[in-house]
Amino acid sequence: MSGETVIRAEGLERDYHVRRGMFSEGLVRAVAGVSFALETGRTLAVVGESGCGKSTLARLVTLIEPPTAGRLEIGGLDVSSAAAAELRALRKTVQIVFQDPYGSLNPRKRVGTILEEPVLINTDMDAAARRKAAMEMMERVGLRPEHYDRYPHMFSGGQRQRIAVARALMLNPKVVVLDEPVSALDVSIQAQVLNMLADLQRDFDLAYLFISHDLSVVRHIADDVLVMYLGRPVEQAPRDTLFAAPQHPYTRALLSATPVADPARRRDRIRLTGELPSPLDPPSGCAFHPLCPLANERCSAERPELKPVNGASVACHAVEEGRQDTGATGGAAVA
Repeated sequence: MSGETVIRAEGLERDYHVRRGMFSEGLVRAVAGVSFALETGRTLAVVGESGCGKSTLARLVTLIEPPTAGRLEIGGLDVSSAAAAELRALRKTVQIVFQDPYGSLNPRKRVGTILEEPVLINTDMDAAARRKAAMEMMERVGLRPEHYDRYPHMFSGGQRQRIAVARALMLNPKVVVLDEPVSALDVSIQAQVLNMLADLQRDFDLAYLFISHDLSVVRHIADDVLVMYLGRPVEQAPRDTLFAAPQHPYTRALLSATPVADPARRRDRIRLTGELPSPLDPPSGCAFHPLCPLANERCSAERPELKPVNGASVACHAVEEGRQDTGATGGAAVA
């Protein structure tokens, strides 16, 4: 049923203990306080630079790793209190498509075997029914029947990603996590795969959690956008609201770096200067303040929380205090 909430996260956290030399240990808060709700038929895009925690969030949602703290509900069931049998059922509800379409496919297995394997493990479907289901799914993603007996190395990158998508859909999931699914593909192939994903979402009433650093792709596919920086959400808004009037200085900097196809359209590039913070030793207060052109003493001392501003949720003291023109996309450039 379209509009059904299939995933709800509240204050989701994931910490890692890492060694710092021979006798000391550090703590990395890869995900810190992420909350969202995802409905069927909709796409939530999670964006940010490498190391912001978006791929860790994907692993939490797909139950590859457990959260350190917070609450994660899938289909109304809290995963932290779910029994082993319930977790096995939930793993069929949420599937993932990885960034590298070659590395995620077993090179020693034929396409038919790859597609049938999830059904073989998780259902009692017989061999004839599994083959029929695999052939039907291949057709849905634009593959031909003769591809059934071929190996992954015999396909292009775009075709391999279609195989990966088909495999993810074999168990009829409600949620598909797409972790940079087109970043390894040529631009011309990206559009084909994105259009295919949109068609499949409509046909199967899927919910997508779309992990990406490419805002031009996000603008094409997302309904809502969550921007992360150093493990924390800094802005969350409907797609059109975020792209028309980004609020957080980090969001503005990301958008200013996105290429624009129209040569007549001028966009001021926001250049951030300063030392990049380490996830092992994040700055006090707002983690973005060492790079932020709007930072003041409050920003370095007090961490901002997400608050509603102009149709978005923003974690920024400057926006809260009105210390910037929140209607402009470009913002002030940083020399």
